[in-house]
Amino acid sequence: MRSLGVLRTTALVTAAPLLLAGAGLVHPRHLTAATAGDWAGLHIALLPVFPFLVLGLLVPLWGRPGRDAEGALTVLAWAGCLVYAAYYSGLDAVAGISAGTVVDHGIHGAAGRLFATGNELGRTGVYALAVACLATCAVLWRRHGVRVLPGAAVLLVACWSFVDSHIFWPWGVFTMLGFALAFALLSVAASRTAADSSRTGTLTNR
Repeated sequence: MRSLGVLRTTALVTAAPLLLAGAGLVHPRHLTAATAGDWAGLHIALLPVFPFLVLGLLVPLWGRPGRDAEGALTVLAWAGCLVYAAYYSGLDAVAGISAGTVVDHGIHGAAGRLFATGNELGRTGVYALAVACLATCAVLWRRHGVRVLPGAAVLLVACWSFVDSHIFWPWGVFTMLGFALAFALLSVAASRTAADSSRTGTLTNR
């Protein structure tokens, strides 16, 4: 039963990055008159997906934060996730939907300004995500020890790559797969710690 719970949690936290990796495979490499319709349409479809990337950080921290260092780090992680969701959705709307729409309608000169604004929003969102990742890793380190290190290392590399890779092939796709792998590793590490604690408690009671 515990393994089934781990599978459910892993599926939940990896769904968004895997969907984004799949979308990256079909994302147009460049915005042109020929690709503008697909560009805007894909970003409309992805608008509700990008915010769910943070489930991999929120699920391990689920619960009411305490009035201690872990609680403060948890609130910091939540705040970072909120800023990421808001600002990266702004990137999606401005550089994705809006830029694709203006190019599709033959409006010249606007796309460059939209990209510049969108990139600023996106960088702000990813920097906030990096803060959330660091805070989450710190909490999980305190709770589960060295078992979280592989997942934390992959997570931080993926977050660093996300700054300028978006979901474009190839690096953006690999970045999303990195997030999925990191979230899976962290879920497994947390579940193993819980299982060990349960076994220890059972042996002690005997």
